[in-house]
Amino acid sequence: MSKVSKFSGDKKYNSLIKQISSAIEEAKRRVATAINEALVEAYWTVGKYIVEFEQDGNTRAKYGEQLLVNLSKDLTASLGKGFSKSNLFNMRLFYAQFPIFQTVSGKLSWSHIIEITRQ
Repeated sequence: MSKVSKFSGDKKYNSLIKQISSAIEEAKRRVATAINEALVEAYWTVGKYIVEFEQDGNTRAKYGEQLLVNLSKDLTASLGKGFSKSNLFNMRLFYAQFPIFQTVSGKLSWSHIIEITRQ
């Protein structure tokens, strides 16, 4: 069974393959960008919820890091990976340093956000 089609030597056919490949690769790039932007905004929102929960009735001192430990366990059980204590800490820090989401470019990856907040 041959992996090369009978049209593979045809220049016009090869051009068609390149056009289709380019369209698919561009779509994949756009999807990855959209997913990244949505995740960064979701992580900012998670950080906001954590901060608001901690500040309600001055519970921060009472809960401390134990809140993140419990959240990590429960969110991982219900949503899967991505909610380690350290990642939740970073989400909280992200919101604390950028309380207005529009000031953060949606073009930044989560890794870039962590680098910015740690400086």
